[in-house]
Amino acid sequence: MCLGIPGEVIEFLPDQPDLARVDVSGVRRVINVGLLSDDLPKPGEWVLIHVGFALSKIDEAEAAAALQFLEGIGQAYADEMEALQASQIE
Repeated sequence: MCLGIPGEVIEFLPDQPDLARVDVSGVRRVINVGLLSDDLPKPGEWVLIHVGFALSKIDEAEAAAALQFLEGIGQAYADEMEALQASQIE
């Protein structure tokens, strides 16, 4: 099963406007936000992430509800977090 997981945008990488550092449940990774070029998120905003790409912006309440749901389903969430930890876009 492939899931989208919420992450909070921390910062954008200098000289790489399509890349942002996000925090996903304590894991910080660089993701590609190029799919959101018409409405780029700002630091402190939340995005839904799948395989290293931000698919959409979401609000904080939606992010919290999604994280609670994902943590409740167990292995699929663990698999997605493992994939995120293994990803390297930098």
